[in-house]
Amino acid sequence: MNTENINTVVAIAILYQQDHYLMQLRDDIPGIAYPGHWGFFGGHLDPGETPEAGLRRELIEEIDYQAAELKLFKVYPDPGVIRHVFYGSLTVSLTDLVLKEGWDLGFFSLEQIQASQRYSSKAKGTFPLAYPHQKILLDFIEFQTNQFRSLTHTMERHDTELNTNHLPPSRL
Repeated sequence: MNTENINTVVAIAILYQQDHYLMQLRDDIPGIAYPGHWGFFGGHLDPGETPEAGLRRELIEEIDYQAAELKLFKVYPDPGVIRHVFYGSLTVSLTDLVLKEGWDLGFFSLEQIQASQRYSSKAKGTFPLAYPHQKILLDFIEFQTNQFRSLTHTMERHDTELNTNHLPPSRL
């Protein structure tokens, strides 16, 4: 059987509170993707599992978190792996999460994402952000920014229409 064209399928979560993004410091052990790097929570899908169901299972397994709402952001097909990327608001505090997989967890600011590294007090060191995860986060932040701009523009246009519709004809 030719296994060269078989891709690993994973589902990963961009969980955020305001402008901070939850990441996992992966264990520094051989045989896992990006050991000793910061990355998203999530993982491999079980046979027959949908990406969203797999991600929900992984979030419970890794941090004991049941996401209220997850939306599909994008699918990133790369050589060897297909990443289904979901996003949602983290509705609990960090102290409510139970880290059951990985070395540490923490929020990344935009500056830390751009610097591609973050300090872990638990691991007592600065560790890199896995490159594909940095790229995905920057794509997502751009998506959020564009959504906000579009919403703001729509609201401004709507306000202008309301204001001109309520002016007496002599004021137009």
